[in-house]
Parts: sequence; C-alpha cells; structure tokens
Amino acid sequence: MMQIFVQWGWLCLAAFLAGGINALAGGGTLLTFPALIGVLTGPYGSAAAAVMANGTSTVALVPASLGSAWGLRRELWELRTLLVWLLPPSLAGGAVGSLLVTRLPPGIFAQLVPWLILVATTLFLLQPLLVRRRAVVVMENDHPVPSNGLDRVTPRGLAGMVALQTLIAIYGGYFGAGIGILMLSGLGLMGLTDIHQMNGLKAVLGTAINAVAVLVFVIEGKVVWTFAPAMMAASLAGGYLAAHYGRQLASRHVRWFVVAVGFFLAAYFFAFRSR
Repeated sequence: MMQIFVQWGWLCLAAFLAGGINALAGGGTLLTFPALIGVLTGPYGSAAAAVMANGTSTVALVPASLGSAWGLRRELWELRTLLVWLLPPSLAGGAVGSLLVTRLPPGIFAQLVPWLILVATTLFLLQPLLVRRRAVVVMENDHPVPSNGLDRVTPRGLAGMVALQTLIAIYGGYFGAGIGILMLSGLGLMGLTDIHQMNGLKAVLGTAINAVAVLVFVIEGKVVWTFAPAMMAASLAGGYLAAHYGRQLASRHVRWFVVAVGFFLAAYFFAFRSR
C-alpha cells in the first residue's frame, strides 16, 4: 500500500509539472510519459508499459489542454474559418495514430520510444526558430495596420496545411509530444504571423487530437485508471497555477529544463533498449 502512495505522489508531481510546462511552453509529455514507464514496467513489462504509459499520459494531460483552449478562445475567433477546415483532419488523424498504437504489436512502439522522445525534444529546442515570424504591416488608409497573415493564406496553402495537419494529428495520436510545435510551424509556413491567434488555434486542434486519442485509448483498455484520475487533477492544478503565476518565471528557463530532461531521457531509453 505504501508503494502505491509513493507512486501516486511521484506521478502526480510529474503531471503537476507537465500541466504547468504545457501552459508556459509545451512539452509536458516528456515528463509524464517516462514517469509512467518507470512505474508500469514492473507489472506490465517494458513493451506493454510503453503503450499503457502513452494512453495514461494522454488522458492525464487532457484537462490542462482544455483549460488552455478555453483561455485562448478570444484569440481563436478571427481564425474560426481555418478551424472549420483543420478540425476534421485533426480528429481523423488523431484516431488513426492512436489506433496504430493499440493495434500494432506493443514492441514496435517500445522500439520507437527513444526516437520519438529525441525528435520531440529537438523540435522543442528549435521551436523559437521554427515559429519566429516578422509581423506584416498592411497599409490601410495611410495608417499601418498589423496583419495576422490570414489575408495571405492562399487556397494552395490551405490545402497544404490540411494535408500537413493530418500527418501531425497521426503523430499526435501516436505519441503526442511536440505536436504543438509542429502545428505552430505549419501555421507559420502557411502565412500566419499573430502568435496569440496561432496559439489559440493550436490549443483547440491539440485538444481535438488528444480527445479522440483518449476515446480510443479508453475503449481499447490502454489507460491505467489507478493513476489517471489523480494525474488529471494534478495536471489541471499545474496548468492553472502556471497560467496565473508563470509570468514570474523566465520562459527560457522552463524551455531549457524541458530540453535537458528530454535529451537525458532519449539517451536513457536508447541505452535501455540496447541492453
């Protein structure tokens, strides 16, 4: 019994920090996923533990993503047309990715874990370079008016983003870490420049991907309910507190902490896999 309480405490701490990190910068899955693997490897074995950890981590962080989406609802309003186009591929891709996790042999996912963590951490490290865009100024009535870039989205660009969003959603349903970075990059390439509106759209689409993945994981029995409810509450608390007090923390410190953890975990899982 004492061991269960220790595991609860450890996993809730990871979920609390992950909820806060997601609210500040993203990348919280890089904390909850390995923490769950450490707890679940004993009872499930290494291959099955990776699948169960992925499902449980996704469920645990949904409340935090819902809170972020609700908090950015005003920024999203001007991009509601894009939401109509990008929501269906997000739902479909999330379903495909999560079904790949549950239907393929668990050993495949276990072998991919270190690569997925490495790719997600690298994307997180490069995020500032990938999403940095110069604001576009449009002259209207002889006055400079900032543009969010939506006026420069072409039909070809929209079609490309729909295709890219489908691939991002498949990856998101399969693993999840780094999908926000990928979406911001895709939206930037499409011509959007207002980072707040892009974050609003990213939050809603990410919530949609995670929600359909949660549905699949629950139906397929890939969630450890012994830990999931407590982790959900902890991630929600972490996200809420980070949203209110996170401005006192330098975002670069949070970012470098996540990057350091991510690269350490990638190295650990590569070493663990080679044994």
